[in-house]
Amino acid sequence: MSDKKVLKPSANHPITVAPNKARVVVTVGGKVVADSANALTLQEADYPPAQYIPRADVDFDVLERTEHSTYCPFKGDASYYSIRTGDGVAENAVWTYEAPYDAVAEIKNHVAFYPAKVDAIEER
Repeated sequence: MSDKKVLKPSANHPITVAPNKARVVVTVGGKVVADSANALTLQEADYPPAQYIPRADVDFDVLERTEHSTYCPFKGDASYYSIRTGDGVAENAVWTYEAPYDAVAEIKNHVAFYPAKVDAIEER
């Protein structure tokens, strides 16, 4: 049995997941690594919104899974990937919740990118 505490979104810590009507394009080292018309925008409390992109719209040829992981009591366990380009490696630049909690089940099979570790996350 896990000793991890599971918290549900609340008025003090709201979480919403909604389809992004824009096309979301992520570039690293001048290369497009994700391009999706099916991204989800996750807004959590006062954090900046995060774009969750379907795995099918991500170039996994440039991603390398790492041993890094984190835990969020609202979303679950996150796994990470680094991005390898001709310009080098962006360590742990991508995260995913492979078995997210029910409150955010929509983000399963999606990945998100740290804005500071990629060239751009553009909504077109």
